[in-house]
Amino acid sequence: MSSTAASLQRGIGPLGAALLAFNGIVGGGILVLPGLVFREFGAFGPFMFPLFGLIMLLITVPLAAVASRFDITGGPVAYVNQAFGAFAGFQAGWLNYIAKATALAANVTVLAAYAGGLLPALDGAVGRGLVIASTIGLLTAINFVGVRRAVMFLTVTSALKIVPLIGFACAGLWLFGPALQLPTGLPQLTTVEANALILLYAFVGAENVLVPAGETRDPKRTIPRAIVATTLFTALFYFLIQLAYTAVAPDGSEDAPMIAFGAAIAGSAGALAMSLVALASLAGNLHGNMLTSPRVTYAMAEQGSLPGWLGRVHPRFATPANSVLLFGAVTLLLALSGSFVLLAVLGTLARLFLYGLVFAALPKLRADAGERALPSWPMLLTLGVASAMVLWAMGQTKADAWAMLAAAVLVGTGLFAVARRPKAAEVSAKR
Repeated sequence: MSSTAASLQRGIGPLGAALLAFNGIVGGGILVLPGLVFREFGAFGPFMFPLFGLIMLLITVPLAAVASRFDITGGPVAYVNQAFGAFAGFQAGWLNYIAKATALAANVTVLAAYAGGLLPALDGAVGRGLVIASTIGLLTAINFVGVRRAVMFLTVTSALKIVPLIGFACAGLWLFGPALQLPTGLPQLTTVEANALILLYAFVGAENVLVPAGETRDPKRTIPRAIVATTLFTALFYFLIQLAYTAVAPDGSEDAPMIAFGAAIAGSAGALAMSLVALASLAGNLHGNMLTSPRVTYAMAEQGSLPGWLGRVHPRFATPANSVLLFGAVTLLLALSGSFVLLAVLGTLARLFLYGLVFAALPKLRADAGERALPSWPMLLTLGVASAMVLWAMGQTKADAWAMLAAAVLVGTGLFAVARRPKAAEVSAKR
């Protein structure tokens, strides 16, 4: 296998970039959160999505500003590495990897729950394990054999997700809209804080599109536009779904509330259709994650922060094959051992740290380019507000998630030390 970055092909266009961002955001959250948000916020629930969408938009604007400066694979790894050096770049990449791996593991558990609702034979520990293993195995294989095939699969799953969900939401509002209750007041701040990370989880993932810049056409323009536009569209998409769910107010399980939503609209046919939509939605999210995340370890290996075999490119398929296989194995282990909520919270916490590192890199990158270190006041204000939002959200995290994140960072630091040891020995020998 070749290890040159030039072996990667620029097979992702504007549509592919937008689909990567959208599928990074919309996956398991849209299938679990409607029931949770309805229980916690009632009639005010739909408005929580535009609110947290605005928070996420403030976060994505600085990310887009940094992305507009790069056209190489790695995303945050490349940004932070150029600004602050190899160790900081490694930590950015490792946090990104943790976030992506836990997100995929969380969402594949939701897929298993919906598969169990569709086929009772899969509704158990053995069936759940089979669904998880076969899903991760299939996605690993698809992403092993080429980026263009991967983008084609992403386009199909996106259409199977967006069109039916919007159709069911419109049908729900048509049938149950007259009974929709308007909110009578604002939710309590303590309730908002208690659910902050899980609500942010509904919007994180657009940064998927940052990573494969080396395989994206005109990435300095395509990626920033995709990440901002997709965040705005997703906020409206979530609002519509939650508004319809609130109008219908179905009695559903915590794991698969949208099946009850479909049944309330169209009976058993609606439940079946919503189960199939859920599987398509999750497949798109999982596939987008599997497409981008191995590029993180590929980029880190190219920079010498991880063992070089992770940076090898398959000579026939032009994919970072070893990194794809490793990511499949890691996510399989996480999915078989964790629950949706804990994995989702851990992934969100890792992303928040990652966002903070990228925000800090922007002034340094500007200064290194000979520009004024501090950006114009609108961007400076946005950067300040986004940083404050990140710190506030991190403050809502419970101790178990912090402990898991700390353990993961220690493991990553050990891998960094092992990877850098040969280079240190080589420098010493030259002296």
